[in-house]
Amino acid sequence: MKKIAIIDYGLGNLRSVIRGLEKSGANACITYDAEEIAAADGLVLPGVGAFHEGMEQLGTLQETVVSAARDLPLLGICLGMQMLLETSEEYGVHKGLGLIPGNVRRFPRRIGLKVPHMGWNTLALTSDDNPLFEGFGREESVYFVHSYYAETGPEFTLTTTEYICPFASSVGNGTTYGVQFHPEKSGPVGLRLLRNFIALV
Repeated sequence: MKKIAIIDYGLGNLRSVIRGLEKSGANACITYDAEEIAAADGLVLPGVGAFHEGMEQLGTLQETVVSAARDLPLLGICLGMQMLLETSEEYGVHKGLGLIPGNVRRFPRRIGLKVPHMGWNTLALTSDDNPLFEGFGREESVYFVHSYYAETGPEFTLTTTEYICPFASSVGNGTTYGVQFHPEKSGPVGLRLLRNFIALV
């Protein structure tokens, strides 16, 4: 059975992510070891917290992740998705991994709408043929918790969601994918996405 490495850099719901992957049929491990990451068949980069802290905590593994992503399917979740992009404006401008073109922006203020965006919201697919969303309907509900969002081009946008402004709720570039929502907290829909990712490995 192929192995998926969940990258442990000190930020993220690692236990819930590994439970979600195992429930979806994966052979998964949690690791901070560069050799184990490079030897895996697929990678998951989870994360909760501030962008600059995530990049600092990832440290020397940044190069390992970028190099491995050239050959391996990679799924970024929440903060992990944002770290796949080029920059973030959270607490100043900070560089990301640059695996997907685009930038991370803060939601603008809007009367009556709270930030963070928290709770269930819908995904609108931008195409019907992306393997990560095999079996998805035109609109599916998933669980979000975030104050910043991905701004990228339409060619890298897999799904969009509306909250204060339309934003890219899932992104992709080759076999590198990112989802702003938490599939491990999104019930059967989230497990379907994890199964689809496992099938790509």
